Amino acid sequence: MSNVVVVGSQWGDEGKGKIVDWLCERADVVVRFQGGHNAGHTLVIGNTTYKLSLLPSGVVRPGTLAVIGNGVVVDPWALVAEIARLKEQGVQVSPENLKIAENAALILPLHGALDRAREEGARGPEKIGTTGRGIGPAYEDKVGRRAIRLCDLADPELLAAKVAALVKHHNALLAGLGAPTWEAGKLIADLEAIAPAVLPYADRVWSRLDEASKADKRILFEGAQGAMLDVDHGTYPYVTSSNTVAGQAWAGSGFPLTKATYVLGITKAYTTRVGSGPFPSELTDEIGELLGKRGHEFGVVTGRKRRCGWFDAALVRQAVKVGGIDGIALTKIDVLDGLKELKICTGYEIEGRHYDHLPALSALQAKATPVYETLEGWSDSTQGARSWAELPATCIKYVRRLEELIEAPVALLSTSPERDDTILVKDPFTR
Repeated sequence: MSNVVVVGSQWGDEGKGKIVDWLCERADVVVRFQGGHNAGHTLVIGNTTYKLSLLPSGVVRPGTLAVIGNGVVVDPWALVAEIARLKEQGVQVSPENLKIAENAALILPLHGALDRAREEGARGPEKIGTTGRGIGPAYEDKVGRRAIRLCDLADPELLAAKVAALVKHHNALLAGLGAPTWEAGKLIADLEAIAPAVLPYADRVWSRLDEASKADKRILFEGAQGAMLDVDHGTYPYVTSSNTVAGQAWAGSGFPLTKATYVLGITKAYTTRVGSGPFPSELTDEIGELLGKRGHEFGVVTGRKRRCGWFDAALVRQAVKVGGIDGIALTKIDVLDGLKELKICTGYEIEGRHYDHLPALSALQAKATPVYETLEGWSDSTQGARSWAELPATCIKYVRRLEELIEAPVALLSTSPERDDTILVKDPFTR
């Protein structure tokens, strides 16, 4: 038996929802360890569709403990609203099946205001393309040692002092951006009002995970976004504000990943990204439009249209090495059905020099021209296939070539949005 860390190996939106739900059925504990409520994913169980932003996927399954780790920044109002939406769908969320790290930093309304003010004032390459939900500013306060944490809500005197200092800091920034400033009293009152609804979920997450491990429980760590949006290893500055690679699961939960862990990288059979930033294999032609239409490439949280392009093996190989990925779950292979030929980006040409990786310098990233390898496509449908025997020979050849280029095996192959339309090669929960 092993624990499993699920991470995205591209720019996010790789189809983690279906794979995580498939794994959740066999997990006892599901843990979110980074990000905020900007990371949307869709679960389809039976005839019911659940759209989650902050809560771990396991929360919709009876008997599964859902955990939000200390590496997540939590918007308490978004949390309460999401719990209410699930309740309307018949899912009961209580302190019995949801635990939130008491030391998790909170996202406050002023964080969202600052986030949006920065984006609205940015021009051209300065615009990052954030969701405007305050994720970045909340992480800034965390590392700046100004954050309001969940446990602070239990101490009204401390809370008032910390909020007053925080508002003073942020009002100077907001005023400089020409945006409205905040009143500390109003924010303190709002936090005191929401506290009774969220404090019951506060717990020592690191201790609960230790107990689960000692009881031989299967723990699934659910990442958000993807490796190329990692604040250190991604296409900086067009990244999210947290570490998205598997190593963050340890820091973001307090659970030592040395305890028999399999890292599964969710990988789309082509490439997409949302928002600004470099995208060497992007297609702005009819094929790119076709991939977007077939793949329903719109963000779960924002509805933003995703940019689409050919599979970038150089990027995924980089994610495999940086993230310690043991195997990948290849998703949306059926979107490529009917294409006469398929291209795979194997590296880049930048200023007359060949690169087998995307360099860290943003000026070089912007100049990267993809080097392609062309493979034959297939005309038969792969949709719904549940065994290798049901796949066209050229599809299998494509998958095998991807394995060679990214230097990691395919552990699961998804052939439709339906959870059972999955070809299992290697069970991540067994070493």
